[in-house]
Amino acid sequence: MAVAMSKIVEEVSLSTGTKIIPVVQSADMREVVTNVSVEVWSQKIDPVTYGAHTGSILPESVLEDGARGTFLNHSENRFEGFETLTKAHDRAREVGLKTLIFAKDIEELAKVASLKPDYISYEPPALIGSKDKSVATAEPEIITQAVEISKKENIPLIVGAGVHSAEDVRICIELGAVGVAVASDVMNAEDPRKELLDLVEGFH
Repeated sequence: MAVAMSKIVEEVSLSTGTKIIPVVQSADMREVVTNVSVEVWSQKIDPVTYGAHTGSILPESVLEDGARGTFLNHSENRFEGFETLTKAHDRAREVGLKTLIFAKDIEELAKVASLKPDYISYEPPALIGSKDKSVATAEPEIITQAVEISKKENIPLIVGAGVHSAEDVRICIELGAVGVAVASDVMNAEDPRKELLDLVEGFH
């Protein structure tokens, strides 16, 4: 599944000239990277080094498997406390992985921006996976606040949660985001390629 979806991402990305990054589980990383030419990121890494950390995702491992970056603090897999998140970000940077840190609200976004990741993302948990509401239509004023933080810190903003149409994407971009984070809308689509093509229209 991971390889098949990543190949669809690659096809749409190359055919439309739109940068789309597949973000996969660490277990699928090497196989996906071997089969596509686009940049691939890890869904997560843990703030650990070599040693007694059974079950943890070692940053060096995903890097060696070909990952170029990693998500951190996604609402479905948040770190316990800012200190742990900071350690995870430091470890990612230490090995050479790019980082995108998620925040559930504006206060947290400002805080994670202080770590100077490559990207920051505003994604309200209540709207994740929603089929009828998106962050673009439900919270445009908060996206505007997020953009202010993005500009102040000079860190590109990604927006997510319920994004499911070209219009949603267009609103996010017009408000000042540089991209969107999308999962369920594409993964649950009957025709993922068609759904991706529709979303990409929002960038053009």
